[in-house]
Amino acid sequence: MKLYEVPNNSKVVLKSTESGPPASIDPEVGEVYTFKHVDGMYSLCYNSQGQVVHLPAWSTVEVIPNEWTMHCV
Repeated sequence: MKLYEVPNNSKVVLKSTESGPPASIDPEVGEVYTFKHVDGMYSLCYNSQGQVVHLPAWSTVEVIPNEWTMHCV
């Protein structure tokens, strides 16, 4: 799934990407990110250390279902 298709405030695992914008933290494939929203070509995400990472909106990701929604199904 492409990042721009993911609902805001989701947890995602990065499957593949290109680098982010200049002077930003480079995304790491396999890392879990908290995706907040897409802002133009890039997104606002937080890595597991709480650092801001701007993943490209076209990055391939896998959504991690949250525990609350899993118990409601």
